[in-house]
Amino acid sequence: MLGNATFSFDDVAIVSVEACDAPEVVTSAQIDERLAPFYERTGASPGLLESLAGISQRRQWPEGVSFMEAAALAGEKAIESSGIDRARIGLLLDSSVCRERLEPSSAVTVHDLLGLPSTCLNFDISNACLGFLNGIQVAGSMIETGQIDYAIVVDGEGTRQIHETTIQKLLHPDSTVEDLFENFATLTLGSGAASMVLGRHSENPGSHRVKGGFFRAATRHHELCVGSLDGMRTDTRGLLEAGTEVAKLAWEDAGDKSGWFDMRYYILHQVSQVHTQAVIDTLGIDSDRVPRSFPEYGNIGPAAIPVTLASVQHDLQPGDGVMFQGMGSGINAAVVEIEW
Repeated sequence: MLGNATFSFDDVAIVSVEACDAPEVVTSAQIDERLAPFYERTGASPGLLESLAGISQRRQWPEGVSFMEAAALAGEKAIESSGIDRARIGLLLDSSVCRERLEPSSAVTVHDLLGLPSTCLNFDISNACLGFLNGIQVAGSMIETGQIDYAIVVDGEGTRQIHETTIQKLLHPDSTVEDLFENFATLTLGSGAASMVLGRHSENPGSHRVKGGFFRAATRHHELCVGSLDGMRTDTRGLLEAGTEVAKLAWEDAGDKSGWFDMRYYILHQVSQVHTQAVIDTLGIDSDRVPRSFPEYGNIGPAAIPVTLASVQHDLQPGDGVMFQGMGSGINAAVVEIEW
């Protein structure tokens, strides 16, 4: 692949990828039921979360389960399925958007929960919904240069607090229809966790080669989506238009795309039906090769791509092509190519 902000690897692979479901299901109908007084007062129409966003449900962790504990659950599952000795893991990256503190890092807690060695470098890598793909690139670079043998990238996201805050905000007597649309994306968010172990392709039979990828930035759009655990303000239409524009530019700038339209799966960041269809149309890819996890899980942030990959990995055959197309508010975009 050609262009700036491009990377390629000769001997980096996904050894395992696993996801953990948050156990409590919250349907869009349940959210609409809680918002019934708001709909009645403002004349707004219920049902948009399902009819427009295409999200029928999302999940939550039980009260008291931390983001780090969720990430560690997925991390433990990925280590077990990889079959490697955790003492050989030289890097842990936590890409979670959700975090409970400024310091120390979330990674230190996950490192402790996973019982990783003192020689394992650990830190957070935060870049909105693009963090997990950034983690693959950073981990792959350290493996490729011989600094480490194995790396693990983890992500744990939870929406209980932000959903409750947003619902209460909309139930306030002064809230308006404009408030609904400004906070609409918040109600599409879901909870979940994912993890990926990476190592050398040459040393791990049955692993899945990370060929390379590229990143693009359009940071003039950094005000379109701004969030915290107390709420998220989103210009939904502006974010959609800017995001698809950056995805198109990145696709066009990547140079020779020979073979890109023969991928078995194109795993896009899972936002909504509208966003997914816009990216499919913009890139001109086959809709049947785009697996969707958002209808049942919502937008799980950086965990969305590995969660979706984990759900279809058993359908893949050696040699199949898989392409990740990620997007993070800010705006940053990425494409990563995998040979299964």
